[in-house]
Amino acid sequence: MILTGAVLATGIAAASVFYSPVQRSVTAIDMVDPGRAVEQAVLDAYRLAPTLEKFLSEPDAWWPGTLNPDDLLPAKVLKKVAVAPGDTLMALLTEAGAEPSDSQAAITALNAKFNPRKLKVGQEITLTFERNDADSYRLFEMSLSPSVEREVNVTRVESGSFRANEVIREFNVEHARVGGTIDDSLYNAGIAAGLNNSLLSEFIRIFSYDVDFQREVQPGDRFELFFERHHDDAGKTMKTGRISVAAMTLSGRELRYYFYQPSDGGDADYFTPAGSSVRKALLRTPIDGARLTSGFGVRRHPILGYSLMHKGVDFGAQTGTPIQAAGEGVVEMSGWNGGYGQYVRIKHGNGYATAYAHMSRLGVKTGQRVRQGQVIGAVGTTGRSTGPHLHYEVMQNGKQINPTGVRFPSGRKLEGKEFDRFRRASEGLDKEFRGTPQLALLNRGE
Repeated sequence: MILTGAVLATGIAAASVFYSPVQRSVTAIDMVDPGRAVEQAVLDAYRLAPTLEKFLSEPDAWWPGTLNPDDLLPAKVLKKVAVAPGDTLMALLTEAGAEPSDSQAAITALNAKFNPRKLKVGQEITLTFERNDADSYRLFEMSLSPSVEREVNVTRVESGSFRANEVIREFNVEHARVGGTIDDSLYNAGIAAGLNNSLLSEFIRIFSYDVDFQREVQPGDRFELFFERHHDDAGKTMKTGRISVAAMTLSGRELRYYFYQPSDGGDADYFTPAGSSVRKALLRTPIDGARLTSGFGVRRHPILGYSLMHKGVDFGAQTGTPIQAAGEGVVEMSGWNGGYGQYVRIKHGNGYATAYAHMSRLGVKTGQRVRQGQVIGAVGTTGRSTGPHLHYEVMQNGKQINPTGVRFPSGRKLEGKEFDRFRRASEGLDKEFRGTPQLALLNRGE
């Protein structure tokens, strides 16, 4: 069979369909490479020709007689795309090369197992295209993993329609013990120990009621946590679960907390060995990973140039860093507030209120009820500000007080039979904790 220049051009054109970038979405292409098949065929033919001039003037004479143009393109091609902000699944599929009718049919089938509206930014989707005829492809399969335990596939069946199915993966669950020594920051020490961001964030949240991470954590301090580890048969950590025991040693003083679910229907929480809930009315710091850049009291104003009373504290952080509600309450104000810029004020119980200023984005509305730790906006530099930071105020009976010095009311104190039950549970956790070797590095799958 003679392979003409026109046929070669057709093969290259078909291959180029799968080289064209899908804007914003394609993160990787993993496939049998049709372009390399064409390139190899050209190179093989060129090696047979005595000169370049002969190859160009008589191309058909040098092609192997057994070469079929259909062999230049693979039977199936894979594409991996990732969801970007503003993407819809319909747009992702059609931009990747699927026909709109196939895209719609695949999405309709997917709805039986997974709601496409729940796709998150960064979610990876693998698309398989199959040869439809000599020079075109059609969507054959779409697969995604909403979680490490679950994979959803949509596959074309003989009738031409699509059918969805899912695979649920089961993992082994056991407790793991991880700890380390802090050199510069708890975050860096946790990452060095192999902890993922969700575990670190939860660990910091547990201690955020009692520990000022900006001033109290020093080099040489230690941390340990005892948590659920979900791993596959090869021992690879696929996900992490609840922290059962959390401990920090700060300048020789140990803080140790246990997760406990009261038997009387009360809220599950972390408790001290004495049975007191770690939860306080307000968080010490409403932002993770920030540095304290300005304290409470008289200071020289960085913009106005003269001394003024600074009625809050400032935390330096990147624009967009999430800001959390320091406590449960009702939003009294959410909007622009002069030199404060974008501003939120929340009314809590017992005469307390908190305020958050210079925000880049507001995530709550006036009158809305919020829970402790809920994200209410993001760090910015709006209003009278020299750079991105959070200005944070605590008010008691309408007067600003120093957020770093106030002692907030504690949560529940376990007593009587409930405390006895807690003590037995915490002693059991301690025994299991001591009997579990500490991992030098958590082998995690991400």
